[in-house]
Amino acid sequence: MPSNYDNSAWFYDRLSRVIYGRAIIRSQVYLLQHIPASSNILIVGGGTGWILEEIAKIHPSGLKITYVEISAKMMALSRKRNAGRSEVNYINEPIENVPVIENQDVVITPFLFDNFTEQTLQKVFSHIDKALKPGGIWLNTDFHITGKWWQKILLRSMFVLFRIICQIEASQLPGIEKCFAQYRYGIIDQKSFCGEFILSTIYQKQKTYEVLKTS
Repeated sequence: MPSNYDNSAWFYDRLSRVIYGRAIIRSQVYLLQHIPASSNILIVGGGTGWILEEIAKIHPSGLKITYVEISAKMMALSRKRNAGRSEVNYINEPIENVPVIENQDVVITPFLFDNFTEQTLQKVFSHIDKALKPGGIWLNTDFHITGKWWQKILLRSMFVLFRIICQIEASQLPGIEKCFAQYRYGIIDQKSFCGEFILSTIYQKQKTYEVLKTS
């Protein structure tokens, strides 16, 4: 069963601010400066949709955004956001159930992959990869373990909470960075937040590449 954040929609943003302050917001906003004007953008797992308002501050118009969110309650909140004069297509489905939306200039995945086991990560990543055109950029933000003791405790606590409330399948972080390396994405920019616990990365899809085989 795919995870669903309906049960947490009403408190999700408030909880993140209590635990992380503004680090969750800052880590995602940092990436948005890389979005070119007039882009086709795929956002997967946008949550309550506040990121649409932040994008509109940079690009008030001219974008074509496909916004995919599995939670109906999160999607309802997202539809109320001010996305400026850009075109937004809202899709309330798991991304793996959505037909590939090709020729995207930008993909944005905010704290998406930490929901998945390694097997599901590979499936979802491959599906999203097909949507991004060669040379396009992938803006990814997620948790990142650097060995600090408190990171492991906090991450474990979050997994327990969201396994109970939202039925996420993961109990540990999958190999997110390894997955990007496997598909031969290059790193354009990278910045850490919250004591290096959150990592924001701008990846670029190679114009020609072959996926590396993993055992």
